[in-house]
Amino acid sequence: MTITSSMTEGRELFWFNNTLVAIHVSSSKGNDGICVVEHHMPYGDSPPLHVHRREDEVFHILEGSMRFHIDGRELTAGAGETVIAPKGLAHTFLVESSGGARCLTITRGSDFETLLRRMGRPADRPELPPQSAPTPELIAALTRCCTENGIDIVGAPLV
Repeated sequence: MTITSSMTEGRELFWFNNTLVAIHVSSSKGNDGICVVEHHMPYGDSPPLHVHRREDEVFHILEGSMRFHIDGRELTAGAGETVIAPKGLAHTFLVESSGGARCLTITRGSDFETLLRRMGRPADRPELPPQSAPTPELIAALTRCCTENGIDIVGAPLV
C-alpha cells in the first residue's frame, strides 16, 4: 500500500519495525521539544508493553481502529479520537482494523524520536516495509535502545 503524499511530502520517512514513520515536527525545532510523528501501521501491529519515564505519549487516530491497554485498562479508539498514555504508566496498543491504522503520536522531549531514528531505517519509498517477525537480536537491540531513551519494556505486545 502506498501512503498519500500529505503524509510523505517533505517529511523524513523511516521504517520502524513493520511500520512507516513520518516525522512532521522534530523535538529540536521548538522551544518546548514537542515531537509530532505520523505512523502507518499494518493490521495486528502491537509494540511491547512499555513505560515512558520522561514523556507522555498522545495518540490521535487518523484512520482505522486501535485497541489500547493503559495501566491495566483497555479502550478502543478510532478515527478522530485522541488517547493519552501518561508517563509512568505501562501501555501498548493493537491495530484492529483490517486495512491498518494511521495515527499522530505526540511527545514532549526527544526520547521517542531518538528511538525511532536509531532503530528505524530510512524508507526508500512511502510504503509499509516488507513484514517480518522480530529476531531475538532485534528485540535485544530495541530493548537496549528503549532503556537508553527513557522507555522501559515491561511486557509482551497485545495479541
